[in-house]
Amino acid sequence: MSLQKEVMDKMKEAMKSKDTVALTALRALKSAFMLAKTETGVAEEITEEQELKIVQKQVKQRKDSAAIFVAQNRNDLAEPELAEAKVLEQFLPAALSEEEIEKVVVDTIAKVNAEGMKDMGKVMGIVSQELAGQADGKTISSIVRAKLT
Repeated sequence: MSLQKEVMDKMKEAMKSKDTVALTALRALKSAFMLAKTETGVAEEITEEQELKIVQKQVKQRKDSAAIFVAQNRNDLAEPELAEAKVLEQFLPAALSEEEIEKVVVDTIAKVNAEGMKDMGKVMGIVSQELAGQADGKTISSIVRAKLT
């Protein structure tokens, strides 16, 4: 089942159960999917990889917003953002631990014979593509930077 269909099914469930937080998050995700479709053109469907990137982006936006709200002592605004992020995270593959990410980074560094920070872009590109949807870019970047110095 495609991710878009799954989102629609969850949206129907949220409507029936009157779960406004889930409904808000799912409607925003559906909207993001529709925007991506119109960007690529009417004839094309968005790929599964693109769907995952959209979900990741939506989750990241909510977490970033929540972090800003917490920094401004506005927990009343941060809590709904975190709740929406949690609803959207169910559509992402299981996140990897830092140890698992580190193993992939070390293997990639050995594979491309990376030496020093000049090869960071090359390593980041390969690792980011390999771990798409399973790890965020910030975590990957910090591990790659630590291993290449």
